[in-house]
Amino acid sequence: MQINLNRFDLTTLRLYVAAVRAGSLTAGAQRVDLSLAAASKRIGELEAHVGTTLLERSKRGVVPTAAGEVLLPHAIDMVARLEQLAQAIGDVRAGTSGYLRLWANTSAFGGFLPGLLAAFARAHPGVVLDLEDAISSDAVRGVVRGLAELAVIGENTPEEGLQTVVCHVDELILLLPSGHPLTRDRRKVEFADVLGYDQVAFARSTSLTRQLAADADSLGSPLRIRAQVRSFDAMARMVAAGLGLAIMPREGALPYAKALGLVIARLEGIRTERHLLWAMRDRAALSPAAQALIRMAGAGAPGSS
Repeated sequence: MQINLNRFDLTTLRLYVAAVRAGSLTAGAQRVDLSLAAASKRIGELEAHVGTTLLERSKRGVVPTAAGEVLLPHAIDMVARLEQLAQAIGDVRAGTSGYLRLWANTSAFGGFLPGLLAAFARAHPGVVLDLEDAISSDAVRGVVRGLAELAVIGENTPEEGLQTVVCHVDELILLLPSGHPLTRDRRKVEFADVLGYDQVAFARSTSLTRQLAADADSLGSPLRIRAQVRSFDAMARMVAAGLGLAIMPREGALPYAKALGLVIARLEGIRTERHLLWAMRDRAALSPAAQALIRMAGAGAPGSS
């Protein structure tokens, strides 16, 4: 069956994406300012045009069919590009020179990223930055779904077809209280010895904790997580309070070690070099603002997870 491209309209595609994201046609209709009747009619016309059912409807809501799953990424891409177009025109009218949506993990926000963004803002004062702190897997999904143009993720994160480029390299260290038995006579600690103590860590779903859990599993020992936190500040304060030890990037630990009287020890027995990656759908299609940020970070080598 020949599909007439002129029969596709952006309002219906926006509705389709919104309905799938919400899991509800009613909620999707509300998000694009349509009545439920009008929304239902539009989806029905779209399904008639493509010749197959796109949404499975039930009392619990809607989910995409196999054909709907094929349509979804293309619809998301078109909607995202439309939003970027609208934002670009709005920027011109407002006198700004660009707009950049960036999602990044806590390691980036607690390390290299604030300094980079400050330098970028000084060099490009007309660019509006829209930033969100998210775990790496959520940041990937944000880019895939068009909610973000660019993300910073941990290197062991499933990329879901995105392109990646190394943006920063840091060293994992051990943060522990002064006088702890592991540092009495040395400033290097075997990872296997760390596993005998409680840990303060990020959530188990984060790229860093998944990496450490895999390293622990390779030694036949579980990672004894006593407290899960969301920031380096909370992690360091938990260590200072004696609730456990923390393995974290050196850049994230430095501001707290001196302030809280903590010790930084080098780790041995595991790979401590940790790469953070830019993640994007298509580097060649990035906005000028995103391209400028990547250039400023000095990225150039393709990354891998």
